[in-house]
Amino acid sequence: QVQLQESGGGLVQAGGSLRLSCAASGGTFSSWFRRAPGKEREFVAAIIWNGGSTFYAPSVKGRFTISRDNNNNTVYLQMNSLKPEDTAVYYCAARAGFSYRYRSEYEYNYWGQGTQVTVSS
Repeated sequence: QVQLQESGGGLVQAGGSLRLSCAASGGTFSSWFRRAPGKEREFVAAIIWNGGSTFYAPSVKGRFTISRDNNNNTVYLQMNSLKPEDTAVYYCAARAGFSYRYRSEYEYNYWGQGTQVTVSS
């Protein structure tokens, strides 16, 4: 059973930065999703642990960076130039192996409990 634990959420002003962390006990493909109030959960970014290939949603590309620390089994999401529309609960997700349907939440077996990110205008 893979366990995921997010941390690093909080309140920040527009234009600011936050870094989210996800401590993972397993999985070889990790992603971040988010759910804004009244909206469905959406894909944000993903990374392949072996090799480090990354994937981003168009709305965050160039502002967010996903990375991993293999020694500490931790995935990070560095979020820069934050906008009020980035306000959401952010979730870490994991699965074993790459899937071409990685943007779908249904491809993931394991989820963290979520961490709130609030961006004020």
